[in-house]
Amino acid sequence: MGGGTEAFPELGRHCEHPDCNQLDFLPFDCDGCHQLFCLEHRSYKSHGCAKSDFNSRKVVVCEICSTAIETTGFAGEDERSILMNHERSKDCDPRKKKKPTCPVRRCREKLTFSNTATCKTCELKVCLKHRFPADHECKPSASTSTALAVNGLVNRFWVALGARNATDCAKEDPQPSSSSRRNPFVKGY
Repeated sequence: MGGGTEAFPELGRHCEHPDCNQLDFLPFDCDGCHQLFCLEHRSYKSHGCAKSDFNSRKVVVCEICSTAIETTGFAGEDERSILMNHERSKDCDPRKKKKPTCPVRRCREKLTFSNTATCKTCELKVCLKHRFPADHECKPSASTSTALAVNGLVNRFWVALGARNATDCAKEDPQPSSSSRRNPFVKGY
């Protein structure tokens, strides 16, 4: 089917849906059946495309280990044979199926992406009910304790710097004034 108007015959195309035939100046080319459609019939479902799975990916989930196996590249093989090959391989491990649970005593909450919190003190992954240090047995981890030790050294440095006299770094005055005897206040960030 041609397109356009009498004055501009190359402008636009007619929708190739059998019930539509609307003139569209910006038609959509279906990547499955390679026909041109208007805005209303551009989706696979709206024009009943026979090749709607042209660029789609198909996946089968193993019931033993919950691993997703892509079946797109295996032309001619059915899903059962792909699953059987996976079960025979060393990749299928039933221990992978278990989802982690909250480590707090008597809590059986499964830890997923949306309900997991990591404690900033002990770096333990817990459920949202136990995310506060008072709700789980919170003990500082090794990396947290080293960070606290470094902060303690920095704080001690600023205290020592603030305790120094102004005369420690300069020439000795024979008679220090009363203002130089006071400790200057130094604030550390």
